[in-house]
Amino acid sequence: MLVAFFLAGLLFIPFGGNPLSAYGFLFSEAFGSVRGIGQTLVQATPLILIALGTIVIWRAGLGYIGFEGCFLVGAAAASWVALAGTPQGLPWSLPDWAYWPAVIVAAFVAGSLWAGWVGYLRVRFGGNDVLISLMANYVAIFLIQYLVSGPMRAMGDLPQTPRLPKESWLPFIMDGMRAHWGLGIALIATLYVWWLIRATPAGFEIIVSGLNPKAARYSGIDVASRQMKAVLLGGGLAALAGLCAVLGVQHRLMEGLSGGVGFIGVVVALLARLNPLLVIPTAILYGGLEVGGSAMQRQTGLPTSVVLILQSLVVILILAGDILRYYRLRWPARSPHSSLMEEKS
Repeated sequence: MLVAFFLAGLLFIPFGGNPLSAYGFLFSEAFGSVRGIGQTLVQATPLILIALGTIVIWRAGLGYIGFEGCFLVGAAAASWVALAGTPQGLPWSLPDWAYWPAVIVAAFVAGSLWAGWVGYLRVRFGGNDVLISLMANYVAIFLIQYLVSGPMRAMGDLPQTPRLPKESWLPFIMDGMRAHWGLGIALIATLYVWWLIRATPAGFEIIVSGLNPKAARYSGIDVASRQMKAVLLGGGLAALAGLCAVLGVQHRLMEGLSGGVGFIGVVVALLARLNPLLVIPTAILYGGLEVGGSAMQRQTGLPTSVVLILQSLVVILILAGDILRYYRLRWPARSPHSSLMEEKS
């Protein structure tokens, strides 16, 4: 990571930027105030949930990358239930006690079903889950465009839903901080995934199914069932990230809601080495780069591309470090016979 900051700092010089002052703006904006920390946590919350979904599914041996779609359908389902009793939402009103459970269940189920059909094609028919899930992301994007331009559209020119009722908004954790209680959902989900993988027979079977499906079947594990359950759980977790976006930040469903967060969440999972507990600091770091990078660009006048290069270098060099750690170059040991021949010569 230090190498990434050093190399990116060299790029600042041709544009007249001082690397030390630029990085000072970055870290002070992201972590130097209550407001900045809140912004960073807002950015980190959906990344945590999507990274957890990635960990569960990839540990089971699938290469699913459709989390962008799960995020969007989860946001749409949460918005639909939040607008209950209006022309754009659920056709009947809900009692107060059922409101929040219905919103969470709707988002989770929507994401599970969206990921589930891809997982079923993979498990049942051997379909290419990477390609199918990637294409499914575009289907979800067009689905959101249809919803906000058609049945869920608010009065006006913009393709978006009406503003969600205030009682559906995720409350802020504290005054002066934009971080909302979606962070609590993410932390609970982190502990659950860690417990599931590390301390339960189901988690053990998920890991074995991913590492060696043949050995898992030979030992009596229903690999197809475990993989399907992992896909359903992972899709639901990614959908909760969409819930946090509409109920905690935007307060309405609109086009361009995700901003590529589904793919960034996969990167966070890889940087965390598929470890649920490492997801939290990794997501906070990446969220800080997002928040601080924008401030650094505004304060120093550096091109946006330089900020993106910094983020990319951090990811590439951390992943490259893992590759070098696992695939070290080893020189063959010299035999005593060869050493003796060299001395004689």
